[in-house]
Amino acid sequence: MSQLTALRIHPVKSFRALTLDSCLVEPWGLAGDRRWMLIDAQSEALTQRQDPRLALFEARIEDDGTLLVGHPDADAPLRVPTPVPGPDALGPVSVFGHGFSAPVADTPEIADWFRKLLDRELRLVHLDVPARRPRPATTSLADQYPLLLTTSSSLDALNELIARDHPDLAASAGPVPMERFRPNLVVDEPTPWAETGWRRIRIGEVEFEVVQQCGRCVMTTVDQESGVFTGQQPLRTLRKRRRFEQEATFGMHLVPLAPSGALRLGDPVTVLDAGPLPQPA
Repeated sequence: MSQLTALRIHPVKSFRALTLDSCLVEPWGLAGDRRWMLIDAQSEALTQRQDPRLALFEARIEDDGTLLVGHPDADAPLRVPTPVPGPDALGPVSVFGHGFSAPVADTPEIADWFRKLLDRELRLVHLDVPARRPRPATTSLADQYPLLLTTSSSLDALNELIARDHPDLAASAGPVPMERFRPNLVVDEPTPWAETGWRRIRIGEVEFEVVQQCGRCVMTTVDQESGVFTGQQPLRTLRKRRRFEQEATFGMHLVPLAPSGALRLGDPVTVLDAGPLPQPA
């Protein structure tokens, strides 16, 4: 039986992943996942699409709710208390053109800390109540849906496709690591691409609806260790070999189904409902 082999959250959207041994599942995703994000002067979300250096930032949430942010070039970590909810704390926020209001941690100290590292004016937003963000499925500050699942065998198959199409590049660059896809859950399903046919699954004690394949973008070309764009892979091969409805895809979006619970590394993965495997365009 397949099992859960990696469990990750991103306390701040587009920052480095934080690996966990266990985590609570909430209706809008894993506890602590993507509840904070940076916004620019136009109140639009800043992600690695616009600035790959965000991959160098680390963040975690302390027991009292304080956000602790670190960076290799920072003199000291940044500590940000959770904004107190209230009309005065709310500000306009946009994620890819979809607007809503959320508490903004807007202080000179925060702005100065990020300005020194990224040379731009930025503010931090905290999504205290996920229902503030209107989406088809209630979610955190993730792009579309509460969770993203990938499988190790599909990554192996993708790297084989890259090596077949571009042997010289694959030999020099090495295999694409899973971190490029920024999943919450990694499963050791033995059959490549099997997850594209899943409709409902159970991991440990939690059931999920498998909503759709995840369309991939230029963020998959960012080296998560150095914070730089690396070229066209794996996006080029995904566009050629794994394109569905005009999108390059890798991984599956999940929505938790009641009752929720906790996930732990090693939890078994059971497919409760499946359909025919979609064929690439």
